[in-house]
Amino acid sequence: MTQSEDFGFGTQIRKSPYFDATVRWGAKGFSVYNHMYIPRDFGDPEQNFWNLVNDAILCDVAVERQVEITGPDAARFVQMLTPRNLSNMAIGQCKYILITNAEGGILNDPILLRLAENHFWISLADSDILLWAQGLAVNSGLDVTITEPDVSPLQLQGPRSGEVMTALFGESIMDLRYYWLREVELDGIPLIVSRTGWSSELGYEIYLRDGSKGDMLWEMIMAAGMPFGLKPGHTSSIRRIEGGMLSYHADADINTNPFELGFDRLVDLEMEADFIGKAALRRIKAEGVSRKQVGLIIDGPPLKGPNTTFWTINRDGETIGKVTSAVYSPRLERNIALAMVSADYAQLGLDVEVVTGSGPTEATIVERPFFDPKKKIAAA
Repeated sequence: MTQSEDFGFGTQIRKSPYFDATVRWGAKGFSVYNHMYIPRDFGDPEQNFWNLVNDAILCDVAVERQVEITGPDAARFVQMLTPRNLSNMAIGQCKYILITNAEGGILNDPILLRLAENHFWISLADSDILLWAQGLAVNSGLDVTITEPDVSPLQLQGPRSGEVMTALFGESIMDLRYYWLREVELDGIPLIVSRTGWSSELGYEIYLRDGSKGDMLWEMIMAAGMPFGLKPGHTSSIRRIEGGMLSYHADADINTNPFELGFDRLVDLEMEADFIGKAALRRIKAEGVSRKQVGLIIDGPPLKGPNTTFWTINRDGETIGKVTSAVYSPRLERNIALAMVSADYAQLGLDVEVVTGSGPTEATIVERPFFDPKKKIAAA
């Protein structure tokens, strides 16, 4: 499969500016995310994991579509979308936020970037927040413009990503702090670079602002990274589950609220500003949640791949929850999982039964994240 025509669900599924480059560099399988192809297969996923944690990988994540919010009331409107208090968010800063609906359900868990006083990007997980935001704006009375710009991110992640960035942009890029961004150019290609990424490793996201330059940008980064062991890759399920990072539609969805996930720090019910879901989240916090996210260690031989269905969790013959994401970690030499269980059973050390695709097996509730819980690696 060497030509982009070999892949096709029709023109309704978009191809990223890096699509042909990823096929040239060995992408053999894709899935669909935000109505766009995302590479999911560059060979052995375990080797992709080791490439990430030992050296660096370059991932096409153009599927992280941007919702651009501009206008005199942009800051007020963005605050209306999220329960996280943004009053101290500086220009050039990034923040992980939740977007909630009127019932307190999570619609998306994106990264918010503030490019200027009245200029924001919402870098999306897999749901149609562009439509949500445009619909909210209609009757908001706020002066905002909401569009999807020509912006396509790459993720350069791994311990040697800083060396690759230095080769590309010079030593000054090392001053970029965790969860901050910078506007740069590379041989005339307009970019935003941020110290963020969906890997829990040291890493950067490189936001291309001209889709016609996608192939050129990919090749430039790969060429600069060759001396440092850079490989083409895909977002690693192993590493993100180790780090306790959510996958929207798997670990959270419209029926999940922030308190079930332990995301109290992302909800400010005392701030003066109003946001969608504030009343519902106040009620949920007062009443308490009926279920909670936990980590699991699952006994048995190594899982052959991530779960593709929600596995049932039982205790004393009663169903108490479900496994949302599971994988074998070759570094931890254990099967690890994120799960949602009844709050009464969210007890560290509790033994439960998980019904995997191969049948029932024993498991134990544990702390998550499973590795580097303080995210010292990514923030280094």
